[in-house]
Amino acid sequence: MNKFSLEGRPHIELCDLLKIMGFCPSGGVAKKLIADGNVTVDGKVEYRKRCKIRSGQVVVFDENQVTVAE
Repeated sequence: MNKFSLEGRPHIELCDLLKIMGFCPSGGVAKKLIADGNVTVDGKVEYRKRCKIRSGQVVVFDENQVTVAE
């Protein structure tokens, strides 16, 4: 399991999180994967590319899981 720190920010957009964590080579690829229903947030499929991910949420893509913290 991976962790991502918001470092004082209120949120991060889902497509940016996937790119920053290295799960996708680019933001465009991340957006496509999200649109195709390959990403879950807190156990539910998320289709919104710019969904705001906040502290305490868990994002899963493929076999990669990341927990977001403050």
